[in-house]
Amino acid sequence: MARAILSLTHDEIEAWCLENGEKRFRADQVRRWLFENRAESFDAMLDLSKVFREKLKESFTLFSAEVVAHQVATDLTEKLLLKMPGGDTVECVLMREPDRRTICISTQVGCAMGCVFCASGMLGLKRNLSRDEILEQILRLDRLLDADERLTNIVVMGIGEPLQNLPILLPVLDEVTDPKGLGLSPRRITISTVGLPEKIRELAAVGKPYNLAVSLHAATDQLRNELVPINDKIGVDAILEATDEYFATSGRRVTFEYVLLGGLNDQPDHAHQLASLLKSRNAHVNLIPMNRVEALEFDEPSASRTSEFVSILEERGIAATVRKRKGADIDAACGQLRLKEDEHRTSNIQH
Repeated sequence: MARAILSLTHDEIEAWCLENGEKRFRADQVRRWLFENRAESFDAMLDLSKVFREKLKESFTLFSAEVVAHQVATDLTEKLLLKMPGGDTVECVLMREPDRRTICISTQVGCAMGCVFCASGMLGLKRNLSRDEILEQILRLDRLLDADERLTNIVVMGIGEPLQNLPILLPVLDEVTDPKGLGLSPRRITISTVGLPEKIRELAAVGKPYNLAVSLHAATDQLRNELVPINDKIGVDAILEATDEYFATSGRRVTFEYVLLGGLNDQPDHAHQLASLLKSRNAHVNLIPMNRVEALEFDEPSASRTSEFVSILEERGIAATVRKRKGADIDAACGQLRLKEDEHRTSNIQH
């Protein structure tokens, strides 16, 4: 069975070339087609001989997943639902802004963190994604860009808890930041986590200036235990200790993500609690008004309540922004498209 060529490192592609009677530099040519020239097939790699291209086609697949759905929003946000050879599905998204082209990628099939307002974890965790499955998301989204567009940012905020798949994710990001890969600066990459202290320290020890975003959603353990059940085993204080160390090690300001749930964590008292928690820290709060999910009974906050929350934080010296809502007309909340696909598949099996 043909292997996914994205599962191979540069050195492994080079070794394969030598084993097949090709020069060492052919590996650089292949990778250039993969990362820079946006080849859609091995046949498109026109500076390689036809014989060599046939060898590549016999040994490898360029992309292994099937595009089950491709949605395009009115704001030109694009979402892909990819089905892996074993049948597992994941989502990834391309977001366009005037000065940025940002992609959001997944690292796991499902999620074990159990955040009660999140569609991504409703079906539980199935498995970690492999190197080629994560890279394929990046390269497929990159190929949705026009010839004059360039990828500027990556956020690892899709389905799954990225820090649980760190041994696979980090080598993928090495490929992305390699000048012979996509050549993206580590400062253009943001890794989101529910807050796993030891894994945050492990990421800090890597020594790369990746941006860290922590999905906090509450300033007290009592409320956070309700919204993010795994917090019962961790605690807000332990998370903040780890993020303080991350800032000290990397020099990168930590972002705290806070999903505003109408009537649950969006009251003035909650804003004051959050401000008190972060007042001595060089931190940024990214407020995310809840995206309505059909299968979940949570409401969006009112616009006035969101504005009041921001005002309280800013008055107390906390930098805060409200995340722009992207792709609102295409199952905007992460995990919705996958959830619908899996429910549809299950329904067909039962019938």
